[in-house]
Amino acid sequence: MKLFEIPAISIAVSYKAFSDSKKTIFYNANEWLKIDKNEETRSEIQDLLQNKDEKTLHQLFDGRIEFGTAGLRAKMGAGYTKMNHITVQQTAQGWSEYLLEEFGEEGQKKGIVIGYDHRHHSREYADITAKVFMLKGFKVYCFNQIVPTPLLSFAVRVLGTVGGVMVTPSHNPKEYNGYKIYWENSVQIIPPHDSNISQKIQENLKLLDLEESEKLQQILLFDPIETNQIDEQYYDKIFEELQPKKSFGLAKKTELKVTYTAMHGVGYEWVKRAFSKFDYPDLIPVPEQVKPDPEFPTIQFPNPAEKRALDLAISIAEENGSNLILANDPDADRLCVAERITSSTDHNVKTKNEAQWYKFHGNEIGILFAWWEYKKYKQVSPSNEDLVAVLTSTVSSKMLKAFANHYGFLYEETLTGFKWLGNKAIELEKEGYKILLAFEESIGYMIGNTVFDKDGISAPISLTQMAQYLYNKNSTLKQQFEKLSNKLGYFLFKNSYFYCYDKDVLNHIFKKIRNNGNYFEKIGQFSIKSIRDLTTGFDNSKPNNKADLFVDPNSQMITFTLENDAVITLRTSGTEPKIKYYIEYSGKESREKIQQKLEILTRVFIQTCIEPELNNLVAPKKN
Repeated sequence: MKLFEIPAISIAVSYKAFSDSKKTIFYNANEWLKIDKNEETRSEIQDLLQNKDEKTLHQLFDGRIEFGTAGLRAKMGAGYTKMNHITVQQTAQGWSEYLLEEFGEEGQKKGIVIGYDHRHHSREYADITAKVFMLKGFKVYCFNQIVPTPLLSFAVRVLGTVGGVMVTPSHNPKEYNGYKIYWENSVQIIPPHDSNISQKIQENLKLLDLEESEKLQQILLFDPIETNQIDEQYYDKIFEELQPKKSFGLAKKTELKVTYTAMHGVGYEWVKRAFSKFDYPDLIPVPEQVKPDPEFPTIQFPNPAEKRALDLAISIAEENGSNLILANDPDADRLCVAERITSSTDHNVKTKNEAQWYKFHGNEIGILFAWWEYKKYKQVSPSNEDLVAVLTSTVSSKMLKAFANHYGFLYEETLTGFKWLGNKAIELEKEGYKILLAFEESIGYMIGNTVFDKDGISAPISLTQMAQYLYNKNSTLKQQFEKLSNKLGYFLFKNSYFYCYDKDVLNHIFKKIRNNGNYFEKIGQFSIKSIRDLTTGFDNSKPNNKADLFVDPNSQMITFTLENDAVITLRTSGTEPKIKYYIEYSGKESREKIQQKLEILTRVFIQTCIEPELNNLVAPKKN
């Protein structure tokens, strides 16, 4: 397996012509040129120095790319605030030292796993990481091809390594890349590992000579597909986990045509192979989006949940008479679903021959997964509800809680992110629970325990099974969700965000809500029952007003539960310049009445708590 080569270049640019007040930044830029061997980023800095672009140089060298529980995620480019060969190598050096400190020689023997997507420079960042870890004496399992993120998590678990890294920025635009770090339990890191690794990075900034790693490749470098058939093990585990133990009528094959888009990402070949494993009909791919392409030529934001993201897929589905669209995000750990509806399947379609496409929200698909996986579970364990658990995040729909309460099994809620859901699932499994499902409203689903992370390869299998079952009964996914709503109540939600590029403004918004500890008692005309503030640890629904979820003073997150049982969460994003809100209104009234109340509450909350005009926030574009 051949790792990429870093060319050796040595050029310096003088900073003496600049004012004394700016010399620190220019000194840092020149020091960068002494260690940067990449032509692309060297040229970028040289141009900035020659043009005396103090503002841009300040942005690149005043500070450092932030390392957190999400690892690294930033635009690629030169400088210490961007993703590049140097910041990735320094991160790998710090992380390797931390693993040595935690696991010692045993950790070196167990090794790490490295995966990467199709983005610009992803393979290079993976190879740099491999070289660093070999120099530190670690066995390295590095995939020799692009892989979906869930395979990385699966490999860490099955191979028994002390960690793993997936080089991907998920669904960020093409200018970005990312570096997701997984712990020995195959879940992304949580505190205090993030701050400990960050400290180790700062202590190990001097770059190692990576050329020294070449002689170690024969004894320390392995491809987990070639040496361990990790892909075959993954598909076998999916089959074991998801194949119904009884026929469920699925042997009767409705002519199910599934249109699929990879959003220019890595997913197609992997989902196609999963469909073959389960003997499903061939996918109908979206030709323009099916091959991995780091330029994302047909879409600016490669997130299938974005508005208009499925336009091409809908066109292909219409041409082929397909009723179902499945869409992965670029690293194939998320799944978006759309279904064709007609007047015969939905009363909202008034014209007899008219067809519309219904794009499901992540909450809706999560509830449908819970229903389907519980239905399959009951086949083999008809009276063990007390050993079943479902999980979701604090900003996802409370309909899952109503579902669990109705059928008598355990519901657990965690902070946002599969790093929390995965760790909680492992904890519950050790206590004897069967994990049916964990999901987040942002179209992330973990079905069973194949991986303890969201998985966009196994989720399409469960979804297709469910659709096959319902279509055999002349029903649809949308109709089944309506049945569940009639039984459990309507849980309607409004989730959105505003762009905010000023941290002081964000802090001001949350400071006003906290009001020196005298939190709001009302939001407009709506009375507040309880408030949970996971920045300060305040939760007046708990004994001693102390939150029982993890408290992070470095992020902003407040949840309001109203007297009418509506739930509102306001938080900042960890990876984007956004302030996000999640509002859910539920009840046994008609969908129309609940929707009206939700719209009123949303308007009042935005104007009372977020005040976008006053704070100069930018709303997302309407397509």
